[in-house]
Amino acid sequence: MSMSPPAENRPPRDRHAFELAAETITLRIRWFGLVFGFVLVNLLRDENRLLLNAILGLGLGYAILDTLWSLRGLVFLRRWPLAISLLETIFVGLLCANDHGLQSPFLFYYLLSLLVCAIRYTPTITSISFLLHVTSFGLLAFSLHAESRDDVTTMVLMVVLMGWVTWASTAFAGLGKSVGSRLAQLNDKLQDNQQLLEKRIEFRTRELQESQALLTQQEKHAAFGLLAAGIAHEVGNPLAAISSLVQLVNRRPIDDYTRERLEMVDDQLVRIQRTLRELVDFSRPASHEATMCDIHDVIEAAMSIAKYYKRKKGKLIVRRYAEKMPPLRVVRDQLVQVFLNLVLNAMDATDEGGTIEITTSLTDGWLEVTIRDDGHGIDPAHQDNIFEPYFTTKSTGTGLGLFVSRSLIEQAGEGQIELVASDRSGTTFRIRLTCDNVRQHDDVLPTQVETEEVQPA
Repeated sequence: MSMSPPAENRPPRDRHAFELAAETITLRIRWFGLVFGFVLVNLLRDENRLLLNAILGLGLGYAILDTLWSLRGLVFLRRWPLAISLLETIFVGLLCANDHGLQSPFLFYYLLSLLVCAIRYTPTITSISFLLHVTSFGLLAFSLHAESRDDVTTMVLMVVLMGWVTWASTAFAGLGKSVGSRLAQLNDKLQDNQQLLEKRIEFRTRELQESQALLTQQEKHAAFGLLAAGIAHEVGNPLAAISSLVQLVNRRPIDDYTRERLEMVDDQLVRIQRTLRELVDFSRPASHEATMCDIHDVIEAAMSIAKYYKRKKGKLIVRRYAEKMPPLRVVRDQLVQVFLNLVLNAMDATDEGGTIEITTSLTDGWLEVTIRDDGHGIDPAHQDNIFEPYFTTKSTGTGLGLFVSRSLIEQAGEGQIELVASDRSGTTFRIRLTCDNVRQHDDVLPTQVETEEVQPA
C-alpha cells in the first residue's frame, strides 16, 4: 500500500483543481448567455440579425473551445486571463453597438462576464476586468452620443451594477475558495488519520498474528512434552525390566557366545535409554530463567537432538569453536531451540555430502555464532519474508522456525539474529549475544576445528 506524506509535509493543493471545478459553473453561465442571445436575436430582432448572429457565432466558437478543453481536464487560455477579459469586453461592446445601444439587453453580458471572471480568477484580475468593462461601456456611450437623462441614468446604474457585481461575486468566490481550501486541509488531516489508523491496525494485527504463532508453537511443544513423557514412561519401564533380566542371565554360567550377545543387547538397551533421556530433557517444560551457560554446551545440546532428525543423506558437521569463551547469561532452553531450528533448516537445505559449518567467536563485546551451509540457498524474492510467521518455502513446513527463533532472541533483550548471505553457494545465519560478562571479556577468535560426519541415528 503506498502512503502519502503527512499534511504538514504535503505541498499546497494545486489551484488548477479549483479552476477545473469552477469551470463547470462558468461554462453553464457562458452557454446560458449564448442561448439567451441567439433566442433574442432570432425571435425578437429584425434589424442587423445577420451581423448579430455572426458576432454571437464568434462567442459560440470560443465556448466550444472552452468546453473541449474542460473535457480534457484543462482550462482554455488559462495563462492569459486578461486577454479573455479584453475579448469579452470587445464582444459585448459590438453586440450592444449593433443592437439597441445603451438600451440593449446585451448590456447584462458585462455582468455575466464579471461573474465568470470572479469565479475563475483572482480579485485583482476581476478588478482589472471591471475597469476594462467600464471603459468599454464608456466608449459605447460616447460613440452613441448618449446625452439624454435616460441614457445618463442607464450609464450610472450600469456602472453601479458592474461595481456591485464585481464586489459581491469576488467576495462570494473568495468565500468558496476559502471553504474549499479549508475542506482540502480537513481532508488531508482525515487521510493522515486514516493512514495512521491503518498503520496501527496493521501493527496490532501483526502483533496478534505473532502472538498466535508463538502460542501455537508453545501448544505444540506442550503436546510433544506430554507425548514424550508418556513414551518415556511406557517404554522406560519395560526396558528397565529387560535390562535387569539380561544382567541376571549374564551372571549365570553361560558360554562365551551367549555372553557376547547379551552384552550387545545390553549396549543397545543403554542406547535406547539414553535416547529416551534426551527426548525427555528436550520436551520438559522450558525454563524462562536466565542462567550462566557455556555457549558450546548449548550448541552441543541442540546437535544431540538434531542427530535424530530423519534424513537419508549424510551431513558433514564442521565446528570452528573459539576456546576459553566466557559464560553467557541466557535462557538456556530457548537458545537450544534457536540453534536447533537453524541446524535443522541447514540440514533441509543441503544435499548428500553437504557441509554445515558452525563458528563461534567474540568480537567487540558480542558473542557471535554463525551457522553456514552449502545448500541451495534462499530465493532473493523470499529473503525479506523468512522471519515472518507462517512463511515457508517447504511443502511440509509450518513457517514458525525462524519466526520463533527471532522472537526468542529478541525477547532476551541483548541478542540479534540475521541472514548474513544466501545464494546458490549456500546460506549463512549469524546470532549475536551479549551480557555484562561478555562485554568485559577480550576478543576471542575460533581456533579449534572439529569435523564430524553425521548419519541419522
